[in-house]
Formats: sequence, C-alpha cells, structure tokens
Amino acid sequence: MNTQISKNNKNKSMTNRKYSLTVGVALFFSCTIIYAGNPERAGQAGATQLLINPYARTSGWAGANQANVRGIEAQFWNVAGTVFTKKTEFYFSRTEWLVGTGININTLGFTQRVGEVSALGLGIVNINGGNLVRTTEDQPEGGMGTFSPNFLNLSLSYARMFSDDIYGGINLKVVNERIPGVQATGIAIDGGIQYHTGKYKQAHFGVSIKNWGPKMQYRGDALTFQSLTTPYPQYQRTVQNRSAFFEMPLAMNIGVAYDFNLTNDSIIDGIRKHRLSVAANYLSNSFTYDNYLFGLEYAWKERVMLRAGFQAEKYIFDSTKRMTALTGPTAGLTIEWPMNEKRSTIAFDYSYRFTNPFGGVHTFGFRVNL
Repeated sequence: MNTQISKNNKNKSMTNRKYSLTVGVALFFSCTIIYAGNPERAGQAGATQLLINPYARTSGWAGANQANVRGIEAQFWNVAGTVFTKKTEFYFSRTEWLVGTGININTLGFTQRVGEVSALGLGIVNINGGNLVRTTEDQPEGGMGTFSPNFLNLSLSYARMFSDDIYGGINLKVVNERIPGVQATGIAIDGGIQYHTGKYKQAHFGVSIKNWGPKMQYRGDALTFQSLTTPYPQYQRTVQNRSAFFEMPLAMNIGVAYDFNLTNDSIIDGIRKHRLSVAANYLSNSFTYDNYLFGLEYAWKERVMLRAGFQAEKYIFDSTKRMTALTGPTAGLTIEWPMNEKRSTIAFDYSYRFTNPFGGVHTFGFRVNL
C-alpha cells in the first residue's frame, strides 16, 4: 500500500514538473516570437509606468533577482515568487521618483498563504505625476492653474508550488491613467515560472512575461470642443476627437541567481549566517532598448542585507543617446528583525537609483511578515 502511494506521489510530482517546464518554455518562446526589443518603436507604447519598479529590495540590486525574488515584490518581477510567503505579508513603500520632478509613488501590498502550496496577492501602486501648468490653444503660456496626472495599477495574483523545485504564478492587472476630463483603463496579465535546485536550493532560474494585454484608448469629455459650421447659416456644433489606440509595454525576463554560504556554519536552524547572492537578468522590452541587470546581495542572518546593482543598456554611458534618465548604478539595504519565536519579522527597506538629470530615485519600504 505504501509503495503504491509513493509511486502515485512520484508520478504526480513528475507530472507537475513536466507541466511547469512546458509553461516556462511556452512563455519563453512566445515572448521571443512576439518581439525582440525594438528601439525604433520607442514612444509608441502607453502605460509605461508599468515598467517602473516601486519596490525597495529588488530595485536595490537593479531588479537582477527576478529568478529568486520572494514575497509581495515578486508581483512586479516574477509572480511565481509570491508563493514563498510564509503566512501573511504586509508591505508599504514610498518612492520619490526622479527627485526634483515632484513625482511620488505610493505602493501598498498584501500576500496570503492559502493551504500548503498556494498564495494570493493584492498590490496597489499609485503614481502622482506632480503639478503641471494647465494650458490651452488660446493660452499656451498657462495662467489657468495646474493639474496633476494620476496613474493607478491594481494587481491580483495567484501562485502555486508544482513540486519541490518548480513554482509558477499569474498576475492580473487593472491599469488606469487620468487627467481632468480624460482617462484610459486597460487590463494586462503577467505570468512567471521559477526553478530552484541544489542541496540548499541555492541555484535559481526564472522566466516571466509582463504586461500582455489589449490596446488602451483615452476617452472623456475633454476630447470634445465647440465649433461653428461653414458656410452660412452658421450654427454651433459639438465635435468629439478620438484618441489613437496604444499598446501595453510588453516585456520578458530571463534570470539566474546563485547563493553562496560564506562560512561552514552558515546554515543554522534553516537561517544562513553569512550569505552572498549574485544575480543576473535579461530584460527584453518591446518598445525600447533591452536591459541587462546585474546585482549582489550580502545578508547576515537574513537580518541585515546590503545590495548593489547595475542596469546596463545600449548607450547607457552616452547621455545624448540613452532613452532613460537612469544611469546604471543602484544600491540598497534592509534591516529585518524577528518579533517573536514564530519568526514573524518587521523590516525597513531602502534603495537609491542613480539618474542624470534629476536627483536620483529614493525608495523607502516597510513590511511585516507574520
């Protein structure tokens, strides 16, 4: 009887592995066929705020760790990592985006373990675009006050453990952009697979697709105007402009990471005393240059973590040709401390991304793991 049960469990595990690997391969080849990075299309996509990483930990090492990202931050890079939530995780962060522009990003996240092999996640990202001068055709210099663009991304995710090594997930996003009188709303889907192997699960591989969805279009009363008919007799009529449809900023990630235990007694009660992780991620963008992300993270007892990273792309060192204000280097740190014997923790995160122009990007994060 026990032998039969063991065989059934083994067959089930092999089936899950085959299914997960099939999904991973499908994600990889579908993305490769759809696009392979096209800078000539730069500026043709909309909802590009979906490419902004609002989280402190992952941005501290340039997002290189999508192969082993865990918890609520995995909703942005590789949703499969949300399944590593121990029980419940709460997260809040504040990002000062391109200091000097007045743009701020507030992020609120929540993940919940469901059963032994699944996790649900909810993420809210709100971007305040700062104050812009209101202008019209008749008053191009302003004098009519200001307005503030607003961007809101809502994410609902589900992740599952298919075997001891393979994890997968899917993330549904609702995207809204608005200014007074005009707004656009759309939906997008992310999908991801992570594979962890080795004696201590120290080797990691991940692939994910982000922002796949239908085109969006702006609508609203501000797209209408009054005009007079010609020739005589003239009368006033209302004319409605239609904005063009625009595509989502589809992207694909392929990443690897490896954890080094720096001393022989590094793992005590399941906690690494001294860990050094190295990671690399290839980010293929459909509307701009592809990115190559590299990062390092040192952790002492998983309580104090220091990070450094670099985001490389074509012309990154040439300010006259690069397509981003980010200049490459990133850095960050985390202080995470246990609250009780059940290893519930409270953590403070910080990251800095170098930019030119503007004064860089600061992200402050606070999280509770129960």
